[in-house]
Amino acid sequence: MGFAVMSLTDAAAGRVRAIVENAGGDAKGIRVSIKKGGCAGMEYAVDLVTEPNGKDDLVEHLDARVWVAPEAVLYLLGTQMDFEVTPLRSGFTFNNPNQTSACGCGESVELKPADLAALGARGDAVVRAN
Repeated sequence: MGFAVMSLTDAAAGRVRAIVENAGGDAKGIRVSIKKGGCAGMEYAVDLVTEPNGKDDLVEHLDARVWVAPEAVLYLLGTQMDFEVTPLRSGFTFNNPNQTSACGCGESVELKPADLAALGARGDAVVRAN
């Protein structure tokens, strides 16, 4: 059996559900994408989803729905999304095997596309949820 683009911890799923409940109305989940910016070159972007994009990959865990933008898939393969609360901040964190560096403030990252040959060598298949 294959794997989803990324996984969610229980804490991340709980936070996604809370965001959807607090947003009310037509909120269905969140969307994760990658955008250019920050001192390291790339940033994770998290947006509320009211109308899912049919081209996005869907990741579900404990009734939480996270859509992944198609242009972000190669950068997020194998990533675990978490939610953490510390004395200084709270927010989503991404344990991403494709991250090569991060800026000192932790707001931006440098990412490389996933090595598909290495994934294939393990016998895994990427499951597309379109």
